[in-house]
Amino acid sequence: MRFNEKVAIVTGAGQGIGEAYAKALANEGASVCIAEINTDNAKRVADEIVSVGGRAIYTSTDVSSENSCAECVAQTVEAFGGLDYLVNNAAIFAGMVRKPWMEIELEYYRKFMAVNFESILLMTRAAYPAMKARGVGSIVNQSSTAAYYAGNYYGLAKLGVNGLTIALAKELGPQNIRVNGVAPGPTDTEATRTSVAEDRLKMIVDGLPLRRLGQTDDIVKMVLFLLSNDSDWITGQTISVDGGQMMRP
Repeated sequence: MRFNEKVAIVTGAGQGIGEAYAKALANEGASVCIAEINTDNAKRVADEIVSVGGRAIYTSTDVSSENSCAECVAQTVEAFGGLDYLVNNAAIFAGMVRKPWMEIELEYYRKFMAVNFESILLMTRAAYPAMKARGVGSIVNQSSTAAYYAGNYYGLAKLGVNGLTIALAKELGPQNIRVNGVAPGPTDTEATRTSVAEDRLKMIVDGLPLRRLGQTDDIVKMVLFLLSNDSDWITGQTISVDGGQMMRP
């Protein structure tokens, strides 16, 4: 198995695609921390991993809090002896408030950006000492194709994630820590179906060269590739997994 004796933290892993990342890593041998603000969800996912012979803990983690991020890493290192991988997946998407720039409440905007953008830096800073001690590490940041076309604050946050991925890759590369991103296109998740109207979703699918929504496994396979040694000369890249939505040279 690719990830035997490796340790990973996945943020926002209590449901949806984050849960899928965590379970896929555990299935391939990794010890996993389910870092999630919803403690009940986090416990459920960790218990399900352990019930099938995997290794997992859960932490009640607010990724917008520097102290909470540091505590998450500390508990992971205490439980498993180190840290190899970080998947920065936590985000506000389903149920997000959608208002024009001229109307959005600044308090909500700041919290939104703290979770969807600034948390990448907070979790990476928290994880850095443990990865540096290992002499190697791999980080994958969850972006979105919305970074390339959306005019709202979700797109702005993901565009920021792409830029931060490049900046962190340059800074951490000399410590043998790779930083990449994955930008899913329209994916068949509960969050998508509760956030995008059915007629809008059909129009999006009809515009995709591959004419289907992405499946969770499409994204999981790319994230695991970017974490693994199979991609050990790739860093600073954000790879679109989108059925051809954002083709560009």
